[in-house]
Amino acid sequence: MINDSSQGGLPAVAGRSCRVPEPGAVEAEFAGADGTLVQRRWVEAAVAVRFEQLQPVAAFPVVPGRRWGPGWWWSATTGGHVPHGSQAMCMQLMLLDRDPQVVGLSARPVRLIWRDPDSRRTLTWVPQVFARYADGRALLADCPATAEPAAGRAARADAVLGAACAAVGFTYRRLPVPDAVVAANVRWLAGYRHPRHRDAGGLEQAVLEAFTAPRALMAGAAAAGEVLTALPVAYHALWSGRLSADLSRPLGEHTLVSAGRPDPAEDDAEQEREQHAR
Repeated sequence: MINDSSQGGLPAVAGRSCRVPEPGAVEAEFAGADGTLVQRRWVEAAVAVRFEQLQPVAAFPVVPGRRWGPGWWWSATTGGHVPHGSQAMCMQLMLLDRDPQVVGLSARPVRLIWRDPDSRRTLTWVPQVFARYADGRALLADCPATAEPAAGRAARADAVLGAACAAVGFTYRRLPVPDAVVAANVRWLAGYRHPRHRDAGGLEQAVLEAFTAPRALMAGAAAAGEVLTALPVAYHALWSGRLSADLSRPLGEHTLVSAGRPDPAEDDAEQEREQHAR
């Protein structure tokens, strides 16, 4: 285990703006099944631990005077709640939740610990989000509120976590801030993410058939049945990817909507998520 009294230096990787420890010298701290903290070598924990199933290793701080505090995101992917600590993080959870390849999500599941090769100080970093993909890939990520490059402590953590994750086949990223229009559209569609909207009024098949050929959103909803019932079904299909539209432009009655993902395997996966949510 790393501790401040250790006198030995860690091996380092050169050729970066800051030297980073070898991945084998990085450790991981996470909550065990009984809630107690467990510390293991990162390269071992990354293989053995299902980070998408863990509770946060540390609570999100409440900052006095800030209008946005910690909250919970109900995930259509997991059928459960994922905590978040900022508006920027909540937005990224929405985007990951909408990705059909994401099968697991968690918040702050692990703290990485290492000794800085230059200062010899023990440093730590808790990435905000973990995502597991259907093909087994894994993502550790942070959710900055602006597009400004990482600086200071965040820049050093970026280098260390990037190298540590690459060594075990994971990816570490500072997730890009989405365009404002895309964010607004995804936020709207997220209101219809729950499986109860999938076949509201028994209109699922009619809605999908209405958009077999591209047509305006409102026209397709009217063709499928009663508009106020058909629209939530269409929004859920746009959320899940079974219908598609250009979300870089404001979503409205004239938005051109067409058939989306044809993959039956993914459709089966959504059905399983629906059963789980119930």
